[in-house]
Amino acid sequence: MSEGRWQTANLTDIEPLPGLSDDLRGWLPVRHRLGIQAFGVNAWTGREAGDEVIEEHDELNEDPAENHEELYLVVEGHATFTVDGQEVDAPRGTLVFVEPSIVRHAVAREPGTTVFAVGARPGKAFAPSPWEQRQIERASE
Repeated sequence: MSEGRWQTANLTDIEPLPGLSDDLRGWLPVRHRLGIQAFGVNAWTGREAGDEVIEEHDELNEDPAENHEELYLVVEGHATFTVDGQEVDAPRGTLVFVEPSIVRHAVAREPGTTVFAVGARPGKAFAPSPWEQRQIERASE
């Protein structure tokens, strides 16, 4: 629902973008759907136990000013995060904060596990990541 300068949405109503590869079928483009420009925000859903909900990655870039901090929240289901090589049990309600240099990964332990992610560069104006831009361009082709 949109009311001028504010909106509401339910994660269950945010659809994956059409035309994306199967490995991105769980990506719910929250920022894109709501037109958020100040920070990065997405959600990822693992439809089945064992599905990857956060790909293994860090947020280091050639330009250190582009490095993102990320905060994850398990909003549905149960996940297992691997953060800096350590497994973290993450049932619904768990928050996981990760600095840019740390490698992170998460897998659904239950069907329907959804992880909400917020990220941005400390002290800098937000700009969408090149990864997100590529995915949106592919979906619009």
